[in-house]
Amino acid sequence: MAEPTEDSGDHASASETEQGEGGKKKRMFSKELRCMMYGFGDDQNPYTESVDLLEDLVLDFITEMTLKAMEVGRPGRVQVEDMIFLIRKDSRKYARVKDLLMMNEELKKARKAFDEANY
Repeated sequence: MAEPTEDSGDHASASETEQGEGGKKKRMFSKELRCMMYGFGDDQNPYTESVDLLEDLVLDFITEMTLKAMEVGRPGRVQVEDMIFLIRKDSRKYARVKDLLMMNEELKKARKAFDEANY
């Protein structure tokens, strides 16, 4: 009997799910990644191969973290607390997530106050 491979789960790999027409990969973040690369010192028009490689890495990271988060908390659901749990030991990521979550709460409060002032 054949041994199960690592990819033999119910989940399709990132390369299978992002295929566009004609087998060409659908690039979701290339514009943002180009801007980020430029902001971090790369050329204003970085090589397409570099952007594609970076996007593959980003999508692999997102896929891996999402699958792990689905296993940590309630099965089949991804919640913010699950993601926080997974990155708790990486101080830089944890601090950044905390900052973004606090900013999100402040924005929600400001929008609510603004909406209440209009009525």
